[in-house]
Amino acid sequence: MAQAIPFRPAGVDADSGLSWRDRFALLDLVPDLGDNIGSREWWRGLATLTLLCGAAISTYPGVQPLPASGAPALNASDFDEARAQMIVPLAYGGDTGRHMAATDAVRPLTQTPERPQIELTATLGAGDSFARLLERSGVGSGEAQALARQVSTAVPLADIAPGTRIDLILGRRAARTMPRPVDALAMRARFDLRIEMERVGGNLVMRRIPIAVDTTPLRIRGRVGDSLYRSARAAGAPPEAIQSYLRVIGRQLSVGRDIRAADEFDIIVDHRRAETGESETGKLLYAGLVRNGKARLSMIEWNVDGRLQWFEASGAGQQTGGMARPTNGRVTSTFGMRRHPILGYKRMHSGIDFGGGYGAPIYAVTDGTVVIAGRHGGFGNYVKLSHGGGLGTGYGHMSRIAVRPGQRVARGQVIGYIGSTGLSTGPHLHYELYRNGIAVNPASVTFVSRAQLEGKALADFRARIRQLTSVSTGTALAPVTAKPAEGPKLGSLADVASKRAGGGL
Repeated sequence: MAQAIPFRPAGVDADSGLSWRDRFALLDLVPDLGDNIGSREWWRGLATLTLLCGAAISTYPGVQPLPASGAPALNASDFDEARAQMIVPLAYGGDTGRHMAATDAVRPLTQTPERPQIELTATLGAGDSFARLLERSGVGSGEAQALARQVSTAVPLADIAPGTRIDLILGRRAARTMPRPVDALAMRARFDLRIEMERVGGNLVMRRIPIAVDTTPLRIRGRVGDSLYRSARAAGAPPEAIQSYLRVIGRQLSVGRDIRAADEFDIIVDHRRAETGESETGKLLYAGLVRNGKARLSMIEWNVDGRLQWFEASGAGQQTGGMARPTNGRVTSTFGMRRHPILGYKRMHSGIDFGGGYGAPIYAVTDGTVVIAGRHGGFGNYVKLSHGGGLGTGYGHMSRIAVRPGQRVARGQVIGYIGSTGLSTGPHLHYELYRNGIAVNPASVTFVSRAQLEGKALADFRARIRQLTSVSTGTALAPVTAKPAEGPKLGSLADVASKRAGGGL
């Protein structure tokens, strides 16, 4: 039986069933040489790349220089004129526009001409002298000394603060070996004084220009809020004043515990403002704290016996030492055996007696709890405090008691008033100190020393507080009235420079 042969169109591959045109269309001539490295497709792509690169290199025509005609050489004058039309870097003196080149009429100078004047500014350094500053600026020694003496007639040279700027105009000198003379000088000699000097008829004429200065203290008030420091800074208080304020009130109360967000700080600082706009802020003058619209703390610095310290509005100064003094009176009787003034025989005096006027306040020497408050035998009206750790204090012969049993008291709090109740011959305080229930010598414990203003000193102190607290917030920022100048009218430093320069060099 004959075998059937399948029909195959001409040009069709027996293996794949595709014609050569189809297989060429499916051929990837530019395969990715980063993929399938080493495969048949990769080697075919490498061969294609090599063939294309070789064809490009073999057809490279090369580069040959083009012939050009020579440019004519320029002489110096032609080059100068041509240079004016160039665009060249400024470092080489580039310019634009036509200009005339130098001719034979131009002759070189044997030496450079002198400037008719020199304007400069010098700054006075710490520990420097006015005369030395002028000498370093080019002024002759003799003239510098004369200028220093002339300025000292208007203001002591020691009052000129370091950092003061001095504007100078030095004039033309007679010879190159001589120093330049001073034609004009201007400086802010003090916060409230400006000095200007100008050479008129061969002499320097000085003019004093007083500057109006407002010395109204600057008062800053505001709510404490979350942070007293940040609130005060936001209100415009200088950092140094805030730090001083915190130190002062920190001696009287706990800044973190006793001050509330709703309280108001009241800060007054020394402040000077000139009519020219400059201002200076000095030291803290007043530290206050307001609660519910009333002053809880009001303190200023006061001089007592040549020593500055901060006092409260009541006239009480700073405390130093261990325990607060129970009253301001002097010691009239000490601890130990003595003859009793009423009983008439010797017996132990277990405390210290303080003299004082009837009704004078008695203070708790430190924090504690009231154990006894009432009549107590020969002590009369008596208060006993327990301070913890086996320590206790007793206060006798009071005229009136200001606390009750079980009450917590703070150091310096009034617990009663001096009287003469019980076995007493006159108004005084009998004060006792107990350790583990046994009376010991109170002199073994150091009392707090607290200055107290009285009489005229107290009246002057309170008058100063009223003066400071009468300043309204923002008053120190009012406009300052100008003062008239003293001396002949002189031109400004710029006018002097323009006049003496003759309009140029």
